[in-house]
Amino acid sequence: MRIGFDNDKYLEMQSQHIRDRIALFDNKLYLEFGGKLFDDFHASRVLPGFAPDSKIRMLLQLADQAEIIITINAHDIEKNKVRGDLDITYGDDLLRLIDAFRGYGLYVGSVVFSRYSGQPAVEAFKKRLEALGLKVYRHYSIPGYPANIPMIVSDEGFGKNEYIETSRPLVVVTAPGPGSGKMATCLSQLYHEYKRGVKAGYAKFETFPIWNLPLKHPVNLAYEAATADLKDVNMIDPFHLEAYGETTVNYNRDVEIFPVLDSMMRTIMGESPYHSPTDMGVNMVGNCITDDEVCCQASRQEIVRRYFSTLCDHRQGRCDQDVVYKQELLMNQANVTLEDRPVIARAKAKAEQTGMPAAAIQLPDGTIVTGKTSSLLGASAAVLLNALKALGGIHDDIHLISPIVIEPIQRLKVGFLGNHNPRLHTDEILIALSISAATNPTAQLALDQLPRLRGCEAHSSVILSQVDSSTLRKLGVNLTCEPHYQTKKLYHH
Repeated sequence: MRIGFDNDKYLEMQSQHIRDRIALFDNKLYLEFGGKLFDDFHASRVLPGFAPDSKIRMLLQLADQAEIIITINAHDIEKNKVRGDLDITYGDDLLRLIDAFRGYGLYVGSVVFSRYSGQPAVEAFKKRLEALGLKVYRHYSIPGYPANIPMIVSDEGFGKNEYIETSRPLVVVTAPGPGSGKMATCLSQLYHEYKRGVKAGYAKFETFPIWNLPLKHPVNLAYEAATADLKDVNMIDPFHLEAYGETTVNYNRDVEIFPVLDSMMRTIMGESPYHSPTDMGVNMVGNCITDDEVCCQASRQEIVRRYFSTLCDHRQGRCDQDVVYKQELLMNQANVTLEDRPVIARAKAKAEQTGMPAAAIQLPDGTIVTGKTSSLLGASAAVLLNALKALGGIHDDIHLISPIVIEPIQRLKVGFLGNHNPRLHTDEILIALSISAATNPTAQLALDQLPRLRGCEAHSSVILSQVDSSTLRKLGVNLTCEPHYQTKKLYHH
């Protein structure tokens, strides 16, 4: 697959740029870290060559200077808010993040509860974290935030928050999800640092939109598609244009909040170090694109994928129709159509031919293989096996897994585990293939092809089960589905 991004250059340039920003202040920088620190697959899809763990690897180059604060909204703990992509609560995700950071050798200094008001569930979670040896701090809701600046920047505002003890020059402030209070945590710390005579600084790390690409560049449009449900809109940074006569791109929430943020920093620091939202950023991604056309094409594919994801979300009642309209508008702006994703037509044609759900996968050389629903396999399991055969040069008539192996698994599923559907899912077929590979060299050959599926495009004529979509995602397959279920049941699991 063609590469359009220099990941090594990014790691070097990004880490150096953050070091330079630390040096602008009193050797203390609070860096608000937006987006995904781990497994940033959106970035790797729209910027081919960007490694999903790039941001962590970049932080590792600053590991001796950095410590991490994780902030979480107390209301999210109280409501047991769940991350849709991981299906775990924000509280559990906080623990997951701490384990992940520590696994990389990064220092997690503390946890902050934002908008704390003594909620019983939050108090219980606080005791749980402290019993695990974590330092926990409380930041309170401030009346009039963010507009009432005299109140906010006072002893009754930020001054009421507990000061977070930090020991390193770079303090990375991150969170389980949006709305967790990262910016407020940074600004509260600035207030307390200046009270203590430390002239600390603040900066923001956001990968998208990319400030030095055009507003309607496909990479930036793909970011809008990814955040359509949040109603984020890319826009020209008017403050940067006025200050420097230079056109840069930011997004609406940062532009809208900048006058307030600017006023807060002037009140805290005496003067603001920044003239625009773009000034606050430290993102160097745009400087590391090596093949713009490759990234444009990858981003157009991402926009189509996001469109189908939104259609399925709407079918499942997870978003409103206006989000679908937004995705259609973005497709028009990117000049992309469904015909630009050839697996769609092939999967639908196979489904019409067989009268049953079908799926298609486009392999790295452009070849498209299909899979149909049978008495033994679901369409996604069938297309997975067919793709592995094609990649391994295995004739289509050869059985990788004998039916006499599959049938006992079906009896187990239906007779003992209470399943109504006897067909094997993708995870089950991979386990069966692994067992067959112990005695069958052809099955082993097929199994060896699994890494080559990463980055392949796939489409299903129906919404897949969670286990099938999850398995394909783990294999790195970029899946889209038609917004229909195989049956007319109201409950789907």
